[in-house]
Amino acid sequence: MMTESDAAGPAVAGRPAAGGVPGGGEDSEALATLHRVFGYEAFRGQQEEIIEHVVAGGDAVVLMPTGGGKSLCYQIPALVRAGTGIVVSPLIALMQDQVDALRALGVQAGFINSTQDFDERRVVEAQFLAGELDLLYLAPERLRLEGTLDLLSRGKISVFAIDEAHCVSQWGHDFRPDYLALSMLGERWPDVPRIALTATATRATHREITERLGMPEARHFEASFDRPNIQYRIVPKADPKKQLLSFLREEHAGDAGIVYCLSRNSVEKTAEFLVRNGVEAVPYHAGLDAAVRAGNQARFLREDGLVVVATIAFGMGIDKPDVRFVAHLDLPKSVEGYYQETGRAGRDGLPSTAWMAYGLQDVVQQRKMIQSGEGDEAFRRRAAAHLDSMLALCETAQCRRTQLLAYFGQEAETPACGNCDTCLAPPETWDGTVAAQKLLSTVWRLHHERRQKFGVVQAVDILLGKRTAKVIQFDHDQLSVFGIGQELTEAEWRGVARQLLAQRLLAVEGEYGALVLTEASGEVLGRKREVPLRKEPKRPAAARSGSGSGSARGERKARTAAAELPEELLPVFEALRAWRAAQAKEQGVPAYVIFHDATLREIATAAPTTIAELGGISGVGEKKLATYGEGVLEALASAGGGGAGGSAEEPPAPARASVPAQKSASASVPAARADADGSAFDWPDEEPEPEPEDWA
Repeated sequence: MMTESDAAGPAVAGRPAAGGVPGGGEDSEALATLHRVFGYEAFRGQQEEIIEHVVAGGDAVVLMPTGGGKSLCYQIPALVRAGTGIVVSPLIALMQDQVDALRALGVQAGFINSTQDFDERRVVEAQFLAGELDLLYLAPERLRLEGTLDLLSRGKISVFAIDEAHCVSQWGHDFRPDYLALSMLGERWPDVPRIALTATATRATHREITERLGMPEARHFEASFDRPNIQYRIVPKADPKKQLLSFLREEHAGDAGIVYCLSRNSVEKTAEFLVRNGVEAVPYHAGLDAAVRAGNQARFLREDGLVVVATIAFGMGIDKPDVRFVAHLDLPKSVEGYYQETGRAGRDGLPSTAWMAYGLQDVVQQRKMIQSGEGDEAFRRRAAAHLDSMLALCETAQCRRTQLLAYFGQEAETPACGNCDTCLAPPETWDGTVAAQKLLSTVWRLHHERRQKFGVVQAVDILLGKRTAKVIQFDHDQLSVFGIGQELTEAEWRGVARQLLAQRLLAVEGEYGALVLTEASGEVLGRKREVPLRKEPKRPAAARSGSGSGSARGERKARTAAAELPEELLPVFEALRAWRAAQAKEQGVPAYVIFHDATLREIATAAPTTIAELGGISGVGEKKLATYGEGVLEALASAGGGGAGGSAEEPPAPARASVPAQKSASASVPAARADADGSAFDWPDEEPEPEPEDWA
């Protein structure tokens, strides 16, 4: 509960004056803040319970999927409780956008990081000490500096929010050593509630977050990891760039999206390929000049319909709500990484696609990287376990969403989601035991009869009875297994090899990815274990972008169309988007900072003619109503979708209070200069490389 000292100080935008809402407790105060500042009528899921707990002074560990509304869980307590909310975030290149979005809502927010010079930091520090900030963003590296800790000790702190909390876990996919020191927050400020938030964590990662942050008494909140608006699809890799282009042209022409590649070289070649074929795309990886990298990120956030091709150095903390697809041209290293990356699609709740092209070489390459990479044996075992789970997701014949949720320890409501490729077009399975025995026997004979090790290509050529130059050179046409596998095609044999690698019935070793047997191989060769396999597609994979049937794709298009506006309202919606784009350009902020697409859709549908009616639209908060209300009504009137009946003299909607004046000091905080985004690691052609962070 708020104490008398907590309630001291003047009212600010989003924060009531001393005493809070008359006649109401923290819960009604939080709801009033949600309505007044953010423009929403009610909390979603566990938001209200989490917020009440933190406002009352309790610690919390929150697992909530991307797009689930995690930010509100610490923003509203920071607005309701007296003092400044300190947000620990690894995303220094995005702090400016995060702060801009809050200021557009009338929230007094600032940040301190290495992109600022001394005078810029002094302005923000003065605001903090004067109690003029609702929220202050800091990178975890900043909290290693005694000067920062001294500054915080001289101000009043309402809450500590530790965002992207999975970065504390060495079992996770974005480990950041500086997060390990954050346990001192509870030791140094024992009376300030802490809330740790992440969009992805297994049970093991969840426990480690709690232990390493020193939050044994924290209450745990775990929302469902299901993102029903995202359709998960994994297709056999043939010519991945052409498959990607087909996917974009057929299903996501003109949409904003992210394409992930493993190496910098692949990123640049894929971006160039898309541009040559009429898709507006930009690259993003740690090897680019910092200004170019920051410029491409800014374009993606601010422009409609841009595709960014990136390594995993891109994306954490990206709040762009209208990302319609996330595509992977290479296999992610873990299910956690895959979930985090695909979760950047469809934050607005509209239909979106998580698409991946996956093939045999992905499995071989990832196994080789684990074996040859740095780290001790325990690290390699963890990496192999992560990869095994990812391969199981790729190779499953069951519902992908069900398996994805099971990885995070959650049960799906139904055994089939109806919105993944394996549900829309269930794959056929077959008894691959004999085929497995033939391939394993080939590997055994090469190794034991000839003392030789070869990769998949040579083994498949032997099985198919191909007298290639290499087969003849090594007399492999004399082996007893030569030509015994002609019942399957080359593509089908590669599928068998891929699935045996995924099931750990085969392994790769050495620089060239030679096939070797495993302990489990003997069970198959000894006829003690059956090997069920997925059937490879009959048609060449390059001829289609998806793994589903034509009817499945038709169902997908029908569902997408159902989520769209009626045709007669499209011109109104586009006029609102054009107005929003002009506003965003003028203010130098991403378009979604003005209004989300979902809000514009509701405005186009409701066609408000007065300020009061516009105030009832979800996502139109008090500050935005005052700032943009007249402009929206004018845009509607010009497009024939509403009236210009709102006047400056007309009173606002009854639920809206008057907007407190902005603190003049906030306007003086300059824009941050470009820097790296600080998200984990980027894969060059072979070895990972740490992304630069906030080392000031």
